[in-house]
Amino acid sequence: MFKSNMLLGRRHFLFASGLALSAAFAGCNGSATNPDGTAAKPEVEILNVSYDPTRELWKEMNQAFEPKFKEEHQQAVKVKQSHGGSGPQARAVIDGLDADVVTLALWSDTDAIRKKGIIAEGWEEKLPNRSLPYTSTIVFVVREGNPLNIKDWPDLVKDGVAVITPSPKTSGNGKLAFLGAWGSVVLNGGTEDDARKFVTKLYRNVPVLDTGARGATTSFAQRGLGNVHLTWENEAHLEVAEAGGKLQIVYPPSSILAEPHVAIVDSVVDRKKTREVAEEYLKFAYSPAGQEIIAKHFYRPSDPAVLEAHRADFPDIKLFPVTSLVANWDEAQGKFFGDGGVFDLIYQPANVTTKE
Repeated sequence: MFKSNMLLGRRHFLFASGLALSAAFAGCNGSATNPDGTAAKPEVEILNVSYDPTRELWKEMNQAFEPKFKEEHQQAVKVKQSHGGSGPQARAVIDGLDADVVTLALWSDTDAIRKKGIIAEGWEEKLPNRSLPYTSTIVFVVREGNPLNIKDWPDLVKDGVAVITPSPKTSGNGKLAFLGAWGSVVLNGGTEDDARKFVTKLYRNVPVLDTGARGATTSFAQRGLGNVHLTWENEAHLEVAEAGGKLQIVYPPSSILAEPHVAIVDSVVDRKKTREVAEEYLKFAYSPAGQEIIAKHFYRPSDPAVLEAHRADFPDIKLFPVTSLVANWDEAQGKFFGDGGVFDLIYQPANVTTKE
């Protein structure tokens, strides 16, 4: 009898211990509870596929958004980032990269995804300000003291001036710089033939064509190539800040208006059941906190009040849209950057090196 009671007690002890261990392991496997005692939802992960120079912007945006979403929805969220040349990034999404949102450099890159049925029709009107939480432009970065006295687009074709700009075949930065140069001619009384001659001279002064904006920054700021760098306004500020006084920004009198749209990737969010998170994420970029982050990183916020509060950071130069040069981005892509377009006709591979 005594032995039987001992065995029974041992069984109860082992059973209770097993329950305790099971509970402990369950806690380790994520069955946490919210402060109100309800079961916490599992963490959700989304991917933001963006263009080259937005790494720092979206990193800080993610750090602000993730805790805010968790507090409001009692669900942890992790936003991952992917960056590269805007065109190749769009093709990666078309080829199957599971982007929940895209924040690419050009309307045409986002719309190329729409044409494949991956983004729904009417995407541009689904968020405020035509899905533009910010705009930007192309400016010049020069060496300390601006020794070649570069002030405007015509200075880029002078003898002895080496220009760093990424390839317009692969980079949004590259396309916008090309269009900025083209517009500087045709919007100031020149003909298209004049513009063609101008960009021909310009690209003869380009010693290396990187595939993306950040690669061009490395070539100019770190490798010391070139006398002037044609780059995004935000990238220029980052470049100059990191150079410790060895570089400076030059604003030409006019430049291209850059409009980097954002969009939900409908087929992906519907399959992954992440639409709510993705929508809240992009809407956060329009919030006062999101707009302040945008201004802090030298992108021009869409909120007029935030833009005005940071007016000193954004010189009021003349910004012309792509539609002042062609009917739309589809025409720009075909006319200037498609196979057999203007760039292919004026580009001389013997004069430049394309760098991956």
